[in-house]
Amino acid sequence: MKRLNIILALMLACVMMFTACKTTVNNTEETDTKKTESADKNTEENSNSSKSEDMSEEEAWKKEPAYGKPIKIGYNGGLCTGAPGIAKALGYFEKQGLDVDLVSMDSTVGTVDAVGTGKVDMVTNHISAMLVPATNGINMVFKKGVQTGCKSLYALKDGAVKSTKDLVGKSIGLPNGIGNSDHNIAIRFMNHDKIDPADIIWKPVESSASVLALQNGDIDAVVLSDQFAEKFVNDGTLSVIRSLTWDEDFKKEPCCIYAFNKDFNEKNPITAKKMTAALFEVSDYIAHNTKEATQVLFDNNWASGDFDQAVRMMESYDWQCSNDMTEKTLKNILDDYKKFNIVTNEKSSDELLDELWKPEDLKHDNE
Repeated sequence: MKRLNIILALMLACVMMFTACKTTVNNTEETDTKKTESADKNTEENSNSSKSEDMSEEEAWKKEPAYGKPIKIGYNGGLCTGAPGIAKALGYFEKQGLDVDLVSMDSTVGTVDAVGTGKVDMVTNHISAMLVPATNGINMVFKKGVQTGCKSLYALKDGAVKSTKDLVGKSIGLPNGIGNSDHNIAIRFMNHDKIDPADIIWKPVESSASVLALQNGDIDAVVLSDQFAEKFVNDGTLSVIRSLTWDEDFKKEPCCIYAFNKDFNEKNPITAKKMTAALFEVSDYIAHNTKEATQVLFDNNWASGDFDQAVRMMESYDWQCSNDMTEKTLKNILDDYKKFNIVTNEKSSDELLDELWKPEDLKHDNE
């Protein structure tokens, strides 16, 4: 009986050992299967990644929605917004493989609406006109500064106003109206001189009637383009009180900027980069060949008036605005505008800058 019990115990132990071995083998097979499947998946993902990395920029560009289609650039005339036209005329866009159409814009409001709604893919305009709409949700981003200067604050040369301090309690004329770019520019002048904009009387005025309004005492100073005001400065009628063009605290700030439709920029990154490359190249050309660039504007009826004066104005601008210069300017303007509730977006200046400033890694030939 004892011997029988020993035999049964041995048989039971063998069965348990067999079961345990079987379980271990099955788990090992299952684990090996999972490892194989995971390895296969990783190999496939790495293969797809390699294919993406191996694709040339030219091949990737052909997959963009804008590839092979005309690029629409809004243009409302004038010297400081003329660079895209010059780039088209000189073949810089064509050099990048781009076909560009210039679309006439009739106003700042029209320009903002056109780029925001995608009627055009890019526009050139004053930062003071474009930044506030962008922070309010208009569908655009900024990729490059255009040039410095172009507007100043003027008063009668023989009048009582000699500086911004003399304007406290007095009026400043705004050719494009309250709340628009001229107003924003003048508020920054006041802010830099520690004058509360609330202490200024703001009045809309037509540029063509501004000098007469000053002489009649209807306004005490006015924001004007330097091109318009030059002849009145030269004949002794006006003097410059504050300037984006010549004052130390503003002359290194881009005045205008290239605004791209946000969706266009996101869906066509290579196209947008090529466009920006053409704009860098034409800026260098204008900087070194200002008279010839101005002639291109006149030849295509994109500028009019006195040619020599236009050349002088073009020479007064710095056309080689680096990305660092433009980024710093946007940050400074955002800070100023938030201080006076021109920008009411609750996000910080840095957060807004991160959303709106989308430069390319490109440089001018003087950098």
